[in-house]
Amino acid sequence: MISADKQQEYRDRAARMLAAAHIVATDAEQSSMELADFGLDEFETTGLAIIVYENNDRYCAKELIMFPGMTCPEHRHPDVNGRSGKRETFRCRSGVVFLYVDGPPTAECATAPPAAPAGAYTVFHEIVLRPGDQHTIAPDTLHWFKAGPEGAIVSEFSSTSCDEADIFTDARIQRVPD
Repeated sequence: MISADKQQEYRDRAARMLAAAHIVATDAEQSSMELADFGLDEFETTGLAIIVYENNDRYCAKELIMFPGMTCPEHRHPDVNGRSGKRETFRCRSGVVFLYVDGPPTAECATAPPAAPAGAYTVFHEIVLRPGDQHTIAPDTLHWFKAGPEGAIVSEFSSTSCDEADIFTDARIQRVPD
């Protein structure tokens, strides 16, 4: 659980990153920013700061703010209630993002996942996203991503997001902790 003081510190830090990238976030968006620590209590290593602009029954738009070296753990978006899993496009807005998806493993990956139990990270086909680069991930595809040394901001455009249904390969993770 992230303390109230730390929550404010992280939101302020994320707001400074957005401002430096010339991405405007309203006061309301900043105050409602989700700080996802996946129930691990290691936000600066495994976490995401998320601003949701819109999430309805047809589409979703988010800003993902990642501090230097921060990782979003490996997961997939399964079908939910007869609806196809989330299809998402990541567009790098600032920094560098190392995206790992199912496919032939990259011989020499630029980075590595954080310490985790065996089997928590299983896909190592590396795609490097720099500002202006984007990549679309098909529904139910295993993926994880990590910010470069300056951190990163990624705009996510997707079909409807149902985060609580995400399936993670690390059994310790709770997408929406109690």
